[in-house]
Amino acid sequence: MKIGQLAQKAGCQVVTIRYYEKEGLLDQPERTGSNYRIYSEDDLERLRFIRHCRLHGMTLSEIRELLAFKAHPAKNCDWIDSMVEKHIRNVDEQIAALQHLRSHLEELRHKCEGGRGEQCGILRSLNEEEECPYCSQFTCQLLPANRTHKD
Repeated sequence: MKIGQLAQKAGCQVVTIRYYEKEGLLDQPERTGSNYRIYSEDDLERLRFIRHCRLHGMTLSEIRELLAFKAHPAKNCDWIDSMVEKHIRNVDEQIAALQHLRSHLEELRHKCEGGRGEQCGILRSLNEEEECPYCSQFTCQLLPANRTHKD
């Protein structure tokens, strides 16, 4: 199948496939005489695996490790459990950060006094030079720092 067909079957964009090839997650495909990329069902299966990993928050480096293990499962897979546990902790941190953000937004919403322009309580609060009491008590990190590519 050609790259457009692969993208459609995998539910991603052509640019994503090219990116994964560049990063070494997908093998360089065979080429036709007209230089079109040609992919197999194995390529589709691998791409779907990569996409599932990405949807579960795994980094490209982690996916490389998983693909290598999948190809040559020579050792115990306990390290995969540890990796997933790390992701669970990260999700818990994100949930806490989002709950914190929600609380902050609720408090901000209660500052509304129905004024206009400079009289708006929300705008006044957002314009204050003082440190936000919520943010000073909690370090928000809504997205993992190692997330670099979106599908």
